[in-house]
Amino acid sequence: MLNLSQELRLQQKLSPQQIQYIQLLQLPTIALEQRIQQELERNPLLEEVVDNMDSDSAKVEPDLTSDEEFDIEDLLPDVDNIYGYKAQVDDSQEDREIPITSPESMTDYLRGQKGFLDLNRRDTLIAEQIIGSIDEDGYLRREISSIVDDISFNYREDLNEQDVINVLQIIQRLDPPGIAARSVQECLLIQLHLMADDTPEIATALDVISREFDAFSKRQYSRIKDRLGVDDVALKSAIDLIQSCNPKPGEGTTTVQENYVIPDFLIKKVDDSFVIQLNSGNFPTLIVSKSYREMIQQMSSEKKSKSQSDSETKKFLRTKLESAKWFIDAVQQRRQTMLSVMHEIVSCQREFFTYGEGHLRPLILKDIAIRINMDISTVSRVVSGKYVQCDYGVYELKYFFSEGVATEEGGTVSNKEVKSIIATMIEEEDKTDPLTDDSITATLKEHGYKIARRTVSKYRMQLGLPVARLRREIVIEG
Repeated sequence: MLNLSQELRLQQKLSPQQIQYIQLLQLPTIALEQRIQQELERNPLLEEVVDNMDSDSAKVEPDLTSDEEFDIEDLLPDVDNIYGYKAQVDDSQEDREIPITSPESMTDYLRGQKGFLDLNRRDTLIAEQIIGSIDEDGYLRREISSIVDDISFNYREDLNEQDVINVLQIIQRLDPPGIAARSVQECLLIQLHLMADDTPEIATALDVISREFDAFSKRQYSRIKDRLGVDDVALKSAIDLIQSCNPKPGEGTTTVQENYVIPDFLIKKVDDSFVIQLNSGNFPTLIVSKSYREMIQQMSSEKKSKSQSDSETKKFLRTKLESAKWFIDAVQQRRQTMLSVMHEIVSCQREFFTYGEGHLRPLILKDIAIRINMDISTVSRVVSGKYVQCDYGVYELKYFFSEGVATEEGGTVSNKEVKSIIATMIEEEDKTDPLTDDSITATLKEHGYKIARRTVSKYRMQLGLPVARLRREIVIEG
């Protein structure tokens, strides 16, 4: 039996303008430049103006909220004005360097080397599958059986796992050595085998990795010496040789330009205050196209036509003008929001921007959201992927946000400062007797930090530092 019912529900939906604003807000500087260029190509009513154009162009805001029919004159409340916007660019800023992308990826680099190998059709297909399956660290994480199945199914080739392994061993000896290894152990063995036979302690190094890899990874050097029958000097030389290998051959393939960071903010200290600028030196000035403005003026002066073409023209103009208005407003709103967030970050971290490292205070996103009366998700979008350049270097905005650690004096310090202390302690420790988490905790408490051992362990792991037994090294005196 069918039942009819009514339900009243309140839902919150974002308008197209709000969606566009949110999308622009999370873009970093260089991505915003590209987005503006895309909009210029997409919307003929938007135009990038030259610097010597009339800077007093006023903003025209026609009523675009009505769905009723409108006249062409509605688009031009004042024919002497242009709907325009300039992104408040600091004219003193020099054009910033555009990052140069690497002309060749690791995949292309390996394929280029593959072209010099004498491979038949089947082996070429296998090599392509292997190269295409290498991850960012340079490892082949894919199962050999999966490669066999793909080639057999897609190319009707009759092959087995050994056929794939034979080609894999060829690829693994391309540059960089160890590429396409299936484990760290295999990666190190490949690189050691490619070294000259007369390399000092090469035989011992091969024995350590092939026979005692588990003990080596756990720094159990006494066990290795007993089982291989070597002394401290020979083992130390072998371990130094192993450590000269690259456990991640896929890393380090990006150029300096690829890692180039373009700061979104520029901060300078002038006397006792800070000057905060958006890094917008390459942002264009956007206005409504002059040619379209003249066309609209001409249409408004002519006798009105009720033809279909005239109606379509008016619809086109309205749509594009709405789009231009929304886009310009979104860019301006993005600018204001980003400056508001950055202003509060500087206000909260004033000591850092004055004195530099070691003066960071605890801060969370919610603190900024409350201060600027905005949602925490808005602050998160501003912070994500953005950078600031100050007197002490270039920092990601996320760097300024951290939890607090209590002190004996009743205050709090940033956990980043505590992490820095832990990193320094481990760096300066006796490598033959490294510090345990318990000893680090005790030392921190002696210096007035209220911190638990499990918190120290968490911070150490976040720093990418292993436990004490894995940091132990063999030191040969004399």
